[in-house]
Amino acid sequence: MTPDIRKIVTYDEEVFIEGFRAAKTPWRMFAVAAVLRNPWAGRYVEDLTPEIRAYGPVLGSMMADRMIALAGSGAQIEAYGKAAVVGLDGEIEHASGLIHTLRFGNFYREAVAAKSYLAFTNTRGPANAPILVPLMDKNDAGRRSHYLTIQFAVPDAPRDDEVVVVLGAALSGRPHHRIGDRYQDLKDLGHDLDNPASV
Repeated sequence: MTPDIRKIVTYDEEVFIEGFRAAKTPWRMFAVAAVLRNPWAGRYVEDLTPEIRAYGPVLGSMMADRMIALAGSGAQIEAYGKAAVVGLDGEIEHASGLIHTLRFGNFYREAVAAKSYLAFTNTRGPANAPILVPLMDKNDAGRRSHYLTIQFAVPDAPRDDEVVVVLGAALSGRPHHRIGDRYQDLKDLGHDLDNPASV
């Protein structure tokens, strides 16, 4: 059992001027999207496990390799994330199932030597639906400079019986980051890292 991949789409963006000011180095964000047939489309399936276990390693390995090739090395990637958009004959659970498994995400984590979890979105939509890939620092979840979102669309995907599975990355944070990090907020509020709202 292997994923029926119709195509791979690469998105790559370099920003030279942000906020009316030149960036010291180009701000680069990129993504790899696999467009595949949804094996559960158009019906209710109680056990999604067989396809998740079969598809996860194939997609995870192939897509992580492509991300590293785009970056030049895993060390170059500072922020990362994932997303999935399921077509209209599918459930949000189908999008979630394909990306929320260590059999998928751990290939990317290992390739970039990451400690933090992969930020994510899982949504449903028609062809050309917005794909939003949230990113965060691969090792420091509180580093706000690396709270980013890649946005793009694939004009002919997802078809109703497809899923678009995506990995995203940035080689740096925002060029002119100046809103501070959550650690200063916690210190100012007298709150603790493990309980930031003090509840």
